[in-house]
Amino acid sequence: MEAESEPYVRLASLRQLHQAMADMNTARSLADTLQTVADGVVHALGYELACVNLVRPDGDLVVAAFAGNQAAEALITGRVGSRDSWERRLRMGEQWGDLVFIPHTEGWILDDDDVPQWYTDGPAPRFEDEWHPSDRLFAPMYAPGPQGGGTSGELIGVLSVDRPRNGRRPGAWGREALQMYAFQAAIAISNARLRSNMQRALVRLEREQQALRASEESFRQAFEYAPSGMAIAEMGGDQHGRILRSNDALCRLLGRPAAAMRRYSFSDLVHPEDIGTLLRTSPEGGRAELRLGRRDGTYVWVSLRNSVVADAADGPRFLLTHVEDIEERKRRELQLAHRASHDSLTGLPNSAELRSRLSARLCQRPQSVLPTAVDAMDAAYGDPVLDSGGHSFDFPPNPEPYDAYDHHVHTVAPEEGRDDGTKGLAVLFCDLDGFKSINDRFGHNAGDAVLIEVARRLSGGVRDGDTVARLGGDEFVILADGLGRADAADLAVRLRNEIIQPIRAEGRAVRVGASFGIGWAHCGMTADEVLKSADERMYVEKRSRPKQHRRAG
Repeated sequence: MEAESEPYVRLASLRQLHQAMADMNTARSLADTLQTVADGVVHALGYELACVNLVRPDGDLVVAAFAGNQAAEALITGRVGSRDSWERRLRMGEQWGDLVFIPHTEGWILDDDDVPQWYTDGPAPRFEDEWHPSDRLFAPMYAPGPQGGGTSGELIGVLSVDRPRNGRRPGAWGREALQMYAFQAAIAISNARLRSNMQRALVRLEREQQALRASEESFRQAFEYAPSGMAIAEMGGDQHGRILRSNDALCRLLGRPAAAMRRYSFSDLVHPEDIGTLLRTSPEGGRAELRLGRRDGTYVWVSLRNSVVADAADGPRFLLTHVEDIEERKRRELQLAHRASHDSLTGLPNSAELRSRLSARLCQRPQSVLPTAVDAMDAAYGDPVLDSGGHSFDFPPNPEPYDAYDHHVHTVAPEEGRDDGTKGLAVLFCDLDGFKSINDRFGHNAGDAVLIEVARRLSGGVRDGDTVARLGGDEFVILADGLGRADAADLAVRLRNEIIQPIRAEGRAVRVGASFGIGWAHCGMTADEVLKSADERMYVEKRSRPKQHRRAG
């Protein structure tokens, strides 16, 4: 501001001050705002030098902008003064309203502190209000407070000025102008900081959104073009498990379009026998092997693996399900299991599988101690207790220890020599008659053809729930449950009549006979004991027939 007598201030000076305030409020960045504040002190307030000391996040003050002297600007810009040193300066000076003035007579004690400062040369003052080169004038800048007061907020910086152009210490108007300018500068700096923070936040948000879009696109690409099936399903609520999205691989695997998949949940698609496996599968990291239904009504074995997806704010959670086709592996496993339990020639259950099925029906309690219905009632309640009026009350005695066999359907055998209607598990031991001579005369290929045909005829002559097994060589065993003694004898006759029919083997018709021994399985026996009993009866039956009747071919 030009040297002029107060209170006579030229309109041009007011315009300069107004323009300086307007410029610092329209600067595009924080750095531009700080420099505009320093330049405005020089151009509008009439000082030759101005410095903006800005409070850093750690509390110390850094020289952020300088105006009026390029050499001094290069010397101190970017240098830092401690907060303690600045607090001491602001406390020790003369208070000119919100300004702090430290005259040269007192400022010498500050020469050795760490506040960045410059030194100007000049003659000593000739009169009382003349500016001395070592005088210091500071205008603290405070962030606007809750009610808008300039000094009610925290300190954001200090404006340092030096060398008024008129050579005099500022008067009342000059002090008021500098104080008002510092107040407006604090507002401009606070706004510039806010804009800068907002710009950084917007840039960061945009980068995060770009990263999120890139992540979503990567997920979409990985989801859509994954070689194995993938699906996103709802988690929780009434629509738990409903498929929201499925990739092309899953649609191809199940033969269903994506639009149709959204009408189902996995519980709708799973095989009825595997629904329990699905329900027991954990949503978080759960695995299961089960069958899913195709559109054509068939089922495919899959490995199903779950994981939970939640947004950053723990918002809606979804179930990401990975579905892998394991049909080929399951087929091989079933084939291996079938080979381990079935005869490779005839396809019938082998000896190990026969014993397993037979043992599954038997418990260790002997038939002689198996309870009848009346025995079970008596054992449970004991003898009835009569009161004085002759009425009976049944009180169970102290309960016996838990016996797993009491919950087992016991296998019993019909009594020999009487038909009391008891149905049991009949074990028919079949040995082919004349088979060795076919092997010797026509070779093993013919013998194999005979065994295959006999197996087919035996399987066709029994009920669906019965078991026909090849024990080894030319020995077969039939397990038929729910038969009486007469029923078992009739079954043996029918099967023998089937077997003795001519068999085509190696281009010729051959015949074999069959001897049957009927044993009965009951609890308390082992599988080997049951088979041995039937085997012995077969040999008894074989020896009882004339030799010429034993051989049919």
